[in-house]
Amino acid sequence: MQRRSLIKSGGIIALAQLSGMSTLSALANLGNSLPAAPRMPVLFVGHGSPMNAIEDNEYSKSWHAIGAKLPRPQAILSVSAHWLTKGTKVTGMVKPRTIHDFGGFPKKLFDQQYPAPGSPEYAALTRQLVSHTHVESDDAWGLDHGTWSVLLPMYPAADIPVFQMSLDYDQSPQYHYEIGKQLSKLRDKGVLIIGSGNLVHNLGMLDWSNSGKNFDWAHEFDTKFTNWINAGDHTSILNYQKLLGNTAKMAHPTYDHLLPLFYILGLQQKNERVAYFNDRIDMGSISMRSVIIGG
Repeated sequence: MQRRSLIKSGGIIALAQLSGMSTLSALANLGNSLPAAPRMPVLFVGHGSPMNAIEDNEYSKSWHAIGAKLPRPQAILSVSAHWLTKGTKVTGMVKPRTIHDFGGFPKKLFDQQYPAPGSPEYAALTRQLVSHTHVESDDAWGLDHGTWSVLLPMYPAADIPVFQMSLDYDQSPQYHYEIGKQLSKLRDKGVLIIGSGNLVHNLGMLDWSNSGKNFDWAHEFDTKFTNWINAGDHTSILNYQKLLGNTAKMAHPTYDHLLPLFYILGLQQKNERVAYFNDRIDMGSISMRSVIIGG
């Protein structure tokens, strides 16, 4: 986004306070002031180990290639598996901090910083767009590794504004899906929306020898979801726990890493193209399968 647009949109709320304009009207003006852009695709990215951020491997290479291929975003909204809250929140700070929310990794990983600017303007528009629930503004969180470990290879210059949306873990898949649907206008404002998690995520069953053998339940879950996505069968996806039973429990002992996918599927428009990358299972129980919708 050009600096002039940032200044213009950033001053709308302040002007509203001075003129007595309602907050709702100010937010409506804010949405109109942000420039229109060609519709952005949406991504679900299997992020896996945070070491992928600094290793030269197949995952980081594909992230870099996709970042170079996609239209340049005006801003990036990340829905990360690593920000769980009571209620739904959006970061609204100007300078989000880099969060190292992990342990037991080399110092080189902890030394990494991703100093991308935030986007109070797009965060405010996001809050305006979501009527399914109340969305709070947050100035404490920042960019966790579900976000920056992927963006570091994708956009190494860290010069695109980034903001995050949290996950209310206590809510149903339908809740997250409905919020995703209401974010669609952001795509036409040049915002790249990324859901960062894993299609299969069971850390307790990792094959540390990395023998290349996958658990049957991991393969079944990955295949079922892929087939449902290909068929546009979002009803089955939202009812996956009932339909897949113990396979679902094995694939996601906790389902935080699956929740970002519901936002991305909620954003899918009729007849939009679906493509995959990094479509393999790592260490037996982590599916790195990633999805591009549209574009």
